[in-house]
Amino acid sequence: MDMFLQVVVSGIVVGCVYGMAALGFTIVYNATKIINFANGEFMMLGGVLLAGLVAAARVPMPVGILAAVAGCALVGWVLQRGVLDVARNSDPLTLVMLTIGSALALRGLAALAFGRDVSFVPEFGVLPLVLLGNVYIPSQGLWIIMVLVVVSAALWYVFSRTMLGKAMRAASQEPRAAALCGIEPRRTAALSMIMAGSIGGLAGAMLAPMSAAFYENGIFLGLKGFAAAVAGGLGNPLGAVVGGLLIGLVESLTSGFVASGFKDAVSFVLLILVLILRPQGLVGKAVVRRV
Repeated sequence: MDMFLQVVVSGIVVGCVYGMAALGFTIVYNATKIINFANGEFMMLGGVLLAGLVAAARVPMPVGILAAVAGCALVGWVLQRGVLDVARNSDPLTLVMLTIGSALALRGLAALAFGRDVSFVPEFGVLPLVLLGNVYIPSQGLWIIMVLVVVSAALWYVFSRTMLGKAMRAASQEPRAAALCGIEPRRTAALSMIMAGSIGGLAGAMLAPMSAAFYENGIFLGLKGFAAAVAGGLGNPLGAVVGGLLIGLVESLTSGFVASGFKDAVSFVLLILVLILRPQGLVGKAVVRRV
């Protein structure tokens, strides 16, 4: 029983990371209706930036975290203004391909700037290790869970209760009508990319002490985040969290009781089943369009 509970706890921690990755996809999709496949690279950059600042430059941990988040937010803004805005009149498929190309470019730049070695970051500390019988929750795991709760609650409030969130959704659904109402679609798109970059950088910084920082982490994290966002219901912040937790739990249970080599396959098989049985996602709602 203790082993089962420990596996579940590990799955929840990993699922929280996937949930944060999924939130990045959700924010950009809600504002632009574009899938940003560079989202995983934001998380990678958050990790390698923190590792470079803390391990190499001896910057204090809080300053390093803030700098990593700010750096990823800046990268998100540059991606939107320098790439997607330039091609804003292109079809959606072209814009998605541009995000893929940007992801590959960011990966190469990270390899050049930070090297190809795996970097390690010390745990944030402050929070204690929690021991419940023979089941423990690591200090860094508590940080990840707490940050996901705060970020997801804030995003839910922004998109459901504020004029900013409503403006972002309006700009994605009817850009021309939104512009006539005084909403600038380019500005909301840039803001969404900045928010996604910030959350991705924060998630990557949180993950770095547990799995190290490496320039190739972005592809893996991006795929899992996208799977979580789709499984939960693309565009739904709550669905992103639910999808992330579900995939994290399935992977952890598979790794703990079957074989670690099957965990990725099982998680993507789960995604396929969700798409077949409930295309709108576990939390999403079916949309009826008049034709």
